[in-house]
Amino acid sequence: MSSPILEMRSITKTFPGVKALQDVTLEVTSGEIHAICGENGAGKSTLMKVLSGVYPHGSYTGEIMFDGEEVRFGSINDSEDKGIVIIHQELALVPYLSVAENIFLGNERQRGGLIDWNQTNADALDLLKEVGLDELPVTPVGALGVGKQQLVEIAKALSKKVRLLILDEPTAALNDSDSEHLLGLLRKLKERGITSIMISHKLNEIASIADSTTIIRDGQTIEKLDMRSGEVTQDRIIRGMVGRDLENRYPDHEPTIGDEVLRVEDWTVYHPTEPGRVVVDKANLTVRAGEIVGIAGLMGAGRTELAMSIFGRSYGSKATGKVFLHGKEISTKTVSEAISHGLAYATEDRKKYGLNLIEDVRTNISAASLGKISKAGWVNGNEEIQVAEGYRKSMNIKTSTVMTHTGKLSGGNQQKVVLSKWIYTAPEVLILDEPTRGIDVGAKYEIYTIINALADAGKAVILISSELPEVLGICDRIYTLAFGRITGQVDRSGATQESLMELMTQEKEPVR
Repeated sequence: MSSPILEMRSITKTFPGVKALQDVTLEVTSGEIHAICGENGAGKSTLMKVLSGVYPHGSYTGEIMFDGEEVRFGSINDSEDKGIVIIHQELALVPYLSVAENIFLGNERQRGGLIDWNQTNADALDLLKEVGLDELPVTPVGALGVGKQQLVEIAKALSKKVRLLILDEPTAALNDSDSEHLLGLLRKLKERGITSIMISHKLNEIASIADSTTIIRDGQTIEKLDMRSGEVTQDRIIRGMVGRDLENRYPDHEPTIGDEVLRVEDWTVYHPTEPGRVVVDKANLTVRAGEIVGIAGLMGAGRTELAMSIFGRSYGSKATGKVFLHGKEISTKTVSEAISHGLAYATEDRKKYGLNLIEDVRTNISAASLGKISKAGWVNGNEEIQVAEGYRKSMNIKTSTVMTHTGKLSGGNQQKVVLSKWIYTAPEVLILDEPTRGIDVGAKYEIYTIINALADAGKAVILISSELPEVLGICDRIYTLAFGRITGQVDRSGATQESLMELMTQEKEPVR
């Protein structure tokens, strides 16, 4: 049996008023893929930041043994010098630099004291091929979607002499096929002797790839599971994470579906920097009151582009087609117009577009509806606090006060703040783009319950998701997109993952 490459002993990390980690132990065997599981806020990312030097030695208690020697990292550079590379959940890329420049930032390919651009681009191209990303090295990172940016982060990590690769939710932004590609890449790295630690909420992925799994709950190590035995089920992992059995991943729901609320006809969207390129091609869809309609498609199919363009032309250089609300054509040329007509859009990237992370929960919840709590241009602070407190309680946002900075909340609680913000606008149509991305199973269940309650209140809900089990588990009707075109629509009762995937990969005339 291989010896441990990493041992973390009695790690305790305290923030003002919060003990994030308490006597946590972690042992990782050389050459294995080790998973870390736990609910949002359990301390997983904090533990990895301690390991990688983001939280330097002296800011925590306990000891870290790497390759048989105690290490005391004062910075992330110190851990990288030892071959420990971390890819954070929040991508650390510069959008205005090229893919190649991002990959070798701080690790530049030089000749004679100058950057060797030919070598830089050639090496970047090799790394992009390794991670399966078909992009030119000179492409600006900001022009890529979040999933492709994740692959650039992986390529950046591989450019260093990595011995222990830490991935914090590496597949959260990827669809099933891209996730499988990434898991295959981890297996190849394992064959090369590279050890990996993967934090993930996708339990099916953990079951398929992990050699062992450590479960953390409320800042403490609960147990370590040997995944190679074949006896560890997803339900067993869930029980360790939440401290109880979660009998059904999706809450029971009997929909009451009413009249049509939203109709989109012949909606066509053009690329923002390539005006002649069609991204969404003559899409037609409807949503009724009390109905949860899913939109499923592979990365690049046009799901987010469709949603953002409908919501105030937030994407694209041009959009044509018609939008109807209760049978009456409306204009949604600006975000303000879309909101005024009762549309709301919760973005897939809550940290970049959905929230102001340096502001508190209170101001984030009221941000889209300041007119409701303002008079003569002045915000009524007391009323703003009362509104936010109401949502903190009703949405079960885990924070002691609405004055807490939103960036300090876990992913699940941040998502509840996003939903609170848009629910406060009193919308008739809610477009939810990847609402459970990067959220643990317990928090997902809460989000699903909120979505069902919105539908029961007569809202028309559009749910975009990369996870087919989620689409099948929560939606009443499902549209599929492929290459910018709607290729089918099916009721949940007649849909399977296989039938949806077949529609999601079709190249044919869109369904009218």
